[in-house]
Amino acid sequence: MAVLAEQVRVEKALNQAEKKKLIFLICSVLLFSVMNGTMFMIAIPDIALSFSLSPSQVSWVVTGYIVIYAIGALMYGKLADIYPLKRLLTIGLSFFAFGSIFGFFAPNFEGVILARIIQAAGASSIVALVFIVPIRYFPEERGKVLGIVSSTMAFASGVGPVIGGFVAGALNWQYLFLISAFVLLTIPFFWKWMPDEQKNEGKVDILGAAFIAIAVATLILFITLFNWWFLLGSILFFGLFTRRIMTHDNPFIRPDVFQNSSFRTTIFSGFLAIMTMFGMMFMLPLMLSEVNGLNTLYIGLTIFPAALTAAFAGNVAGSLSDRWGGKRVVYVAFILMISGFLLLSTFSGSPAWVIGAVVLTSYIAFPFLQTGTASLISSSLPKNEIGVGMGIYNLFNFMAGAFGGAIIGKMLDYDSEVLLNPLSMAQGPAIIYSNVFIGLIGLTLVNGCFFYFSLRRKTE
Repeated sequence: MAVLAEQVRVEKALNQAEKKKLIFLICSVLLFSVMNGTMFMIAIPDIALSFSLSPSQVSWVVTGYIVIYAIGALMYGKLADIYPLKRLLTIGLSFFAFGSIFGFFAPNFEGVILARIIQAAGASSIVALVFIVPIRYFPEERGKVLGIVSSTMAFASGVGPVIGGFVAGALNWQYLFLISAFVLLTIPFFWKWMPDEQKNEGKVDILGAAFIAIAVATLILFITLFNWWFLLGSILFFGLFTRRIMTHDNPFIRPDVFQNSSFRTTIFSGFLAIMTMFGMMFMLPLMLSEVNGLNTLYIGLTIFPAALTAAFAGNVAGSLSDRWGGKRVVYVAFILMISGFLLLSTFSGSPAWVIGAVVLTSYIAFPFLQTGTASLISSSLPKNEIGVGMGIYNLFNFMAGAFGGAIIGKMLDYDSEVLLNPLSMAQGPAIIYSNVFIGLIGLTLVNGCFFYFSLRRKTE
């Protein structure tokens, strides 16, 4: 009750101008956080060339970042239930900026990896906490603000490759680090514009946090490197974590969080949906390169209009979430995903401008999906568990992205001469892409049925 009363007090204390400033601020740092990941994916070939690295070696620039980013999102989410958001963001932004500056001056590849790890330890605070800000400070406009946040993520994922390509091409890949260092300038504004909060009762179960961190890290490493020892390690530490939360008086995650059927359904369904969406985003540049023969810059420019459209669609998703509720917005996301995947399957092998047009529908689904699922999670958990709940949500999103990329990568290794979509005119290498998009439609249909029937049983 004390936490709820504090949130109501904060909501009433913020006037409209202060709310706009705070929304602008959180979206600004989120833009840097998401762009930081996509920009460096574009720069991987240049980094490998600079240090004479093999593909497996240079992949740690991305793999190391993802591992720490996923773990950090969960940790900051848990800490947000206890400590003021202003303090946590200050720590996170400081790490992010320091890692960025260190990376710019890194003399060797080991220094670059260390810089990326420090960056991830800070950047993960942003993605974890900006989803909590609308829930905590804007309860009456939660859906609208979540929609703006989701729009920012969609826009950043699209503009990142474009900016990364320009900067790395015109200057050097090291200058990508300097772009992210600008987040340091936002810290004074967070202290000025973000509401003051008191520390809540509670403490963090350090051993439980260590168990889940190692379990998640080894699982992601298994997904990306396919080393079975990592899978065995992940199973072991997930077992230790499960035993810990069942026996400890104050566990890192309370077991009753997972006993909440609405939360479980949304997390699992969201995982499958994000996995298909990231699979599509992973596959699209490969298709534009292999089938259409585009270079990195033109791939980014082809995708950019879809990302920009998704940014505007987030406002619509947020308004509908406030009016209809998160569940209906998720249904809209599923419809958009199925329609978008069907269009991409049908027009695989078409000119790049056609692909750029039809991918709009798939990208628009992203803010609807994130807004709807985040809204559902926030409404299904007690106020004092929303932080760790959103941390789990973000953790599953990152793991879904890793799964999606790994699975799609394996599927694209196989050639196919059988075209599953009778509407498609795909030929040669475009056939396998068309078929994989049909597979994504099937997975989305199964996921939609699971989501519908699981939530319907709860309301009956």
